[in-house]
Amino acid sequence: MDENLKLYRLVPIAAAADPNWLGAKSHGEVLVAARTPGDARIVAAERELDFMDIDAAPAEDKTTVMASVFRNEKLYTVIEVGNGRTHHQRGVVSGRIGVDTIISTQI
Repeated sequence: MDENLKLYRLVPIAAAADPNWLGAKSHGEVLVAARTPGDARIVAAERELDFMDIDAAPAEDKTTVMASVFRNEKLYTVIEVGNGRTHHQRGVVSGRIGVDTIISTQI
């Protein structure tokens, strides 16, 4: 599907000691191409490792996508990058989203 997408920066705004992190790690600043600011949060969250991707509890048809740090407005803010360019592929443009957010039960 060919559509014009905007660029959004997801920027951590909470201090490292903020209790909202709940032991999660910050991924730093991430740049994504998405439809809306809300979609930008979803795009980034989809790149995080999910319980269903590996052998880790709770598994068995449970997902952790809704628990992503990117979806928490107290941890990350979304800023539209108005550089006049449009993108046609939805996804992460730059930044590193770690996959060490979940520890496998097979260690």
